[in-house]
Amino acid sequence: MTRPASSAVLDQLKALSHEIRFELVRFLAGGEHCVCDLEALLDLPQSKVSYHLGILRDAGLIVSEQRGKNTYYSLCQEPLFRLGGELLSEVFRSPVALTHQEKSIC
Repeated sequence: MTRPASSAVLDQLKALSHEIRFELVRFLAGGEHCVCDLEALLDLPQSKVSYHLGILRDAGLIVSEQRGKNTYYSLCQEPLFRLGGELLSEVFRSPVALTHQEKSIC
């Protein structure tokens, strides 16, 4: 049995795997947004948007800043770029054999 992928990689992938959270990341890739803007873009209630933003924040993919009564969110690009490399490193941990494999089923 192989060792499990790092928990940070899996946590970030889980955070991105929900369609609402993926859409939030796509909107935030265009720049910072207030939670009320994100509610309007997604046509969802504030509680649902805040729930999904919290998951993305806990995964380290976004940051928030309180300004007056409003909270503004922005994307953390570096973790997303790193995620791609870490994911590939986890998938291709050992060299890929391109020739006959002795323990192959077929």
